[in-house]
Amino acid sequence: MKKLIADKDAERVAPGTKKWKVDKLVQELADLREELADREEQLANIPKHMELAANFEWGGDLGGSDETIIARLHDKPTFVTHYPRDCKAFYMKRNEQDHRVVNNLDLLAPEGYGEIIGGSQREDSLEVLLERMKEEKLATEPYEWYLDLRRYGTVPHGGFGLGVERTVAWLCGLKHIRETIPYARMMGKMYP
Repeated sequence: MKKLIADKDAERVAPGTKKWKVDKLVQELADLREELADREEQLANIPKHMELAANFEWGGDLGGSDETIIARLHDKPTFVTHYPRDCKAFYMKRNEQDHRVVNNLDLLAPEGYGEIIGGSQREDSLEVLLERMKEEKLATEPYEWYLDLRRYGTVPHGGFGLGVERTVAWLCGLKHIRETIPYARMMGKMYP
């Protein structure tokens, strides 16, 4: 890639190169340099990712680096399910077969785009919900409205969140999520 950059740079400064061609080469060079920097950063992170993977202990939550490691192992979106109960929100339902985990999922996009969907089955038992809140040392007063949903009738249900911008970035192959946000906040950009 460095040779390609050098060749394009030489073509850009060559005598007689048309203005439109120079402009095009400048943009291509910027894109190539950015891609090279991304690849160099990925390469530099390999030892860190290997150390994180080797030292990962059951019971911990996955961080962004952990998700990157998993996503890079696959060329398609990958579901990660049944996270340890202690690292997840109090409202996630315990798994019936293994009370150490909850019934949840994350959908990780390949190529380093990260989590695009996160969801879980919600706890529908008021008693279990109160027990879990006590374990987490959460005051019940701010959650009375939520507890009322269980007190006065509920059904087994779940919920999820979809990261629209991250999904669009992955589907379109965009390098930065800011390219998917209609009115992104960026340095020097005051108006849409």
